[in-house]
Amino acid sequence: MQDQSTPMGAAIDIGSNTLHMIVAHYTPIVLDIVADEVNMVRIGESVTATGEISQQKRDDTLAVLLQYKDIATQHKADPVLVVATEAIRKAKNSAEFVEDVQQHTGLATKLINGDVEAVLTFYGATYELYQDAQAPRLVGVMDLGGGSTELVLAKQKQLTWHTSLPIGSGWLHDRYLHSDPPTRDEVSVAETFLQTYFEKLPIKRYPSTLIATGGSANSLLQLARRAFHSNTQDDRLTYNDLLRCEGLLCALSAQGIARRYNQPLARARILPAGALMIRIVMSQFGLPEIRVSPHGIREGALLAYARYGSEWLQHMEKEAKQQESAAAVIAGKNGMLTESFAQSGWRLLQEHAHKLLQWRNEVLKHEDIEAVHKMRVATRHLRAVLDAYQSIYPTKPFKKLYRSIKDLADTLGSVRDTDVMIENLEAQLEHAASEEQAGIHWLIDHLKLYRRQHQDSIEQFFADFDEDRLKAEIDACQPKKGG
Repeated sequence: MQDQSTPMGAAIDIGSNTLHMIVAHYTPIVLDIVADEVNMVRIGESVTATGEISQQKRDDTLAVLLQYKDIATQHKADPVLVVATEAIRKAKNSAEFVEDVQQHTGLATKLINGDVEAVLTFYGATYELYQDAQAPRLVGVMDLGGGSTELVLAKQKQLTWHTSLPIGSGWLHDRYLHSDPPTRDEVSVAETFLQTYFEKLPIKRYPSTLIATGGSANSLLQLARRAFHSNTQDDRLTYNDLLRCEGLLCALSAQGIARRYNQPLARARILPAGALMIRIVMSQFGLPEIRVSPHGIREGALLAYARYGSEWLQHMEKEAKQQESAAAVIAGKNGMLTESFAQSGWRLLQEHAHKLLQWRNEVLKHEDIEAVHKMRVATRHLRAVLDAYQSIYPTKPFKKLYRSIKDLADTLGSVRDTDVMIENLEAQLEHAASEEQAGIHWLIDHLKLYRRQHQDSIEQFFADFDEDRLKAEIDACQPKKGG
């Protein structure tokens, strides 16, 4: 507990999923939190859908911020720091939004970049850990937000590498996991995308300890405690815990999760995406467990203010640039970055397009039903590359190519799903009673007719979707030099 003469401050984080505020007595190394408020607004939902912060999301945000300002005033908090992250960074009307916040609440919002967000998150998530003399030498922090994910690595308290990825639990849910609960196919496509994205991270040495922060990580820890009677005092979440949580989240609707396990409904809807993202990172890092922290960017901002005063953000921006430069030098010496992000995206696009077209003739032969499945999987991998590297491709050509690949995937999916139903019914014939066999044969015949109709659709699709056309669409997506 801090001496009550220690100054009191507040920090508000306007994120893609939530608005979160802490009020605390602060020093440069420790915080005594006296109020912790969180509200789920999901600003990122409208940004993903339209590219802008909607009027409704704006009004909801202003209402919450006014409540937060009242709480800060009651505690006589000074300063009240406000930072905005990924969803607001990406929104076309971000400047208008920041101005509206200032006009209606009197709060000055700092729109921070991903690198600063990563550094602040690291300091906030680890300040309690480093009070322990036995703290591990290699530590990583994963801040899973709604619209972005920050990853930070440190050795003996010194940051060695960090990145801000423009994907988060809300974004992943809105892009891939539309069903409630998510279907197996949706999860498979989302998993393919994440594996494609994370496999290019230039990390030479993975940390022995990973601290996960953000609303999804903390909600998953609570879900594991309530559903599987885990130790309520333990801040660790194992790989097996995540697998069990995923099974639960894919078996029950969001409403069922919210009702049974005391989760906010809006959070329950995006938890499958959060669980999947954390599991993929754990698998990539080879970690059997992670630690979960309730702290993050808010605590980091208040600690930075305690250290640097009103110039805190300038110092954090400078530190982020220094860390970025140092990481680039280390990566170059170790040969970790052999190609740029844009070069990687262009190479993978060409490679996966080639793999996709390898199955074209096999599908049109009608001889091997697995050819349809394999080509469908190839479309998933190609879409994953397009999603992972969307930022480097010209907008209009990207949309055209993405639409073509999605149309092909949908057509192949109709055929593949019918093939699976036919296979299952044919297997049932061996054990079906004689009086049932006629009905099963009738259903198989009609499914085969339906399947032939979709095969005709594939042939018609390929009559237009030939190699020259695909190559032209891919060439149009070549990143500009220096991209």
